[in-house]
Amino acid sequence: MFDIAIIGGGLAGLVNSILLSRAGLKVVLFEKNQYPFHRVCGEYISNEVIPFLENHDLFPLEFAPPNISELLISSVRGKSFSSTLDLGGFGISRFAFDHWLSLKAEAAGVQVYQNTTIKEVRKSTVFFELSTQNDEVFTSKLVIGAHGKRAKLDQSLNRSFLQKHSPYVGVKYHVKTNLPDDQIALHNFEGGYCGVSRVEDGKYNVCYLTHRDGIREHGSIEAFEENIMYRNPHLESLFRNSDKLFEKPLVINEISFDKREPINGSLFMCGDAAGMITPLCGNGMAMAIHSAKILSSFIIDQWKSGDLNLEALGNAYEKTWTKQFGTRLWAGLKIQDSLFGNNWASSTAVFTGKYLKPLTDALIRQTHGSPFS
Repeated sequence: MFDIAIIGGGLAGLVNSILLSRAGLKVVLFEKNQYPFHRVCGEYISNEVIPFLENHDLFPLEFAPPNISELLISSVRGKSFSSTLDLGGFGISRFAFDHWLSLKAEAAGVQVYQNTTIKEVRKSTVFFELSTQNDEVFTSKLVIGAHGKRAKLDQSLNRSFLQKHSPYVGVKYHVKTNLPDDQIALHNFEGGYCGVSRVEDGKYNVCYLTHRDGIREHGSIEAFEENIMYRNPHLESLFRNSDKLFEKPLVINEISFDKREPINGSLFMCGDAAGMITPLCGNGMAMAIHSAKILSSFIIDQWKSGDLNLEALGNAYEKTWTKQFGTRLWAGLKIQDSLFGNNWASSTAVFTGKYLKPLTDALIRQTHGSPFS
């Protein structure tokens, strides 16, 4: 019997596991893949998380993550503007960071099961039963769902966001190229946008979001890039003058930004499993870390009181989660729908950035939080 079972070994799951185990709880974590591995992700983290990471010995200083302080946005046709980021962030790959945090988790006493998928969670009167793909059964007093954008578990829980198919596809590369170390770029193309920023070891992460119909129309990802994305000269230059480090791109389908919930029945959702912010905001990794901090703090406080009341704990977490992240999710989706992915909208975004910087700063603040510890 475990005190806490965590489904998913991304940022939210790993940070929860470390903090809870350090507080004396018996924690098990299930990750469906084998560390280290790549994820489709922007790999930029807002500096709002640095005080928290440093206070808990979780800042990955040994990777010398590049400091990112400038934003570049280009329109579909290549018009652009750049601006200093008031808060800024740093770049690190999920390949490096997740693996490093998994070792931190094991050192903290977390029992980590890799290559393990949880297919079902059942609640009895006093504990939860978690069934794996191999029909192993684990029991726990509390379960955290930190399984990312979508998982088989979501289907067994019949979560509402799965009822509607999403047209969004995410594509990611790592490349070697010659770009500024301190810049994150958002380059528009018809039907989507592409983020570019440096991570550790002189590599750059290139990750874009688009509609699947565009890729299908051109027959392949490569043909889509050449026929659509290359119309933006920034992207043409990037792809023609970079050495791709993956044999083939990483792709994830059915990325949904529909509303989710931080509580599903008696399961506590965290990170992307609770709610996804649009990638252009560059705040998803910071939100995952912050949500883990919030949830683990509530659990630890109630555990110390000796009265684990799941209903009271759920109400407190849901209220705080919604207050902290609800507006950011809404604002991110509105900004994506209004200002990105077509010629007119992206030109408006560039004009706004060039001549209405206070408005640009306000939009960025709407999708980011303040430093926390």
